[in-house]
Amino acid sequence: MTDFLPVLLGSDANVYGMARSFYQQYGVTSAAICKARLVATANSKLVRIAVVEPSLEDDAVFEKTLIEFAKTNPGKPLVLVSCADGYTILLGRHREALRPYYHFACPPVETVLSLDIKDNFYKACEAHGLSYPKTATCTADNYRSITLPFDFPVIIKASNSMAYWNCTFPHKKKVFLAHDKAEFDAITAAIYGSSYQDDLILQEYIPGDDSCMRVLNAYCGLDHKVKLLALGRPLLEEQTPEGIGNYAAILSAPEVNDAALLERMCAFLEDVQWEGFANFDMKYDPRTGEYKLFEMNPRQGRSSYFVTAAGYNLAKWLVEDVLEHKEQGLTIADSESLWMIAPYGVLLLYLKDKSLLAQAARLKQQGRCAHQLFCKEDFSMKRWLWYLRSQLNYYRKTARYYGNKGLKD
Repeated sequence: MTDFLPVLLGSDANVYGMARSFYQQYGVTSAAICKARLVATANSKLVRIAVVEPSLEDDAVFEKTLIEFAKTNPGKPLVLVSCADGYTILLGRHREALRPYYHFACPPVETVLSLDIKDNFYKACEAHGLSYPKTATCTADNYRSITLPFDFPVIIKASNSMAYWNCTFPHKKKVFLAHDKAEFDAITAAIYGSSYQDDLILQEYIPGDDSCMRVLNAYCGLDHKVKLLALGRPLLEEQTPEGIGNYAAILSAPEVNDAALLERMCAFLEDVQWEGFANFDMKYDPRTGEYKLFEMNPRQGRSSYFVTAAGYNLAKWLVEDVLEHKEQGLTIADSESLWMIAPYGVLLLYLKDKSLLAQAARLKQQGRCAHQLFCKEDFSMKRWLWYLRSQLNYYRKTARYYGNKGLKD
């Protein structure tokens, strides 16, 4: 089916990746509804910014905006995709009101919040026998006096990612690493000196470089059965304050898959009755031989185009489920490819594992390599010039921030 319109919530690199998936599979241009125009989707033939509404995160505005857009586009089915946590929460809250107008997969808001809020997610991991780092929480009331149940270094991150996204303070980072008590006190004081007043997650640091990370993207059908699992091995993470935890390069390969891990994750998603896309970040702990889960994002990941690039188009699984209502069994992605959002030269400079570097070089030479934000079918001089500038800027940004997860620039 090609006679439908994908409607994507947001305008970032995730939106571009989803629009590219829809275009690649069905030849359709997506429409984006967002709070603001971001550069990742500018000057694109694959996605057009249809509505910019600065107050889109307001419940009444969200519902009204989406219904009005649907009423002005009555000619074809609309397939709705959230590309950010906050939009998934809103979609879960308003899904009954939006069902007459859109085709989508999203669980009720109670299910979303039970897994998107990190301390809730760790409770779910505990209940389902999934491993996660030793974890504590602190609040705006007790962060000065809390006694940590594990040694430094300590990871510090927000429990409520949506609230944290909207706060500002000097030297803000997505994730902090405190090496001692003095650094811990300075970081927590800076965070709670902002508008963010929800819990902070405090975790033991799992040893190992970025290549010890794993990223899992999943699609669960309207019947709450897992239809697609794709496990990738990050080779390098982004280093900028807002990008820490996002991936700069991901390897897909059969040897990345861990059958026991995928079986547990499949059972978990079906037990919690998940619906739609889900994304997990985890790290292999060499001390225990386990994968420790960090978080679940209630959407496809920002880097999820790596799944499409490996030959498992995310748009296909969604459309066949919510629009065509096809029977789908479980597919485990197992092909070999290299995905990057950073330039290959950055990978050469900062990836230390020589065997992984050789594998990446081979895939690049074989043409089994995809860049998130470069698509030859989407070529224009404006977009090409922006892409070149942004790629060159990666070298500067990575050199400036590499290894910096402290309260400094």
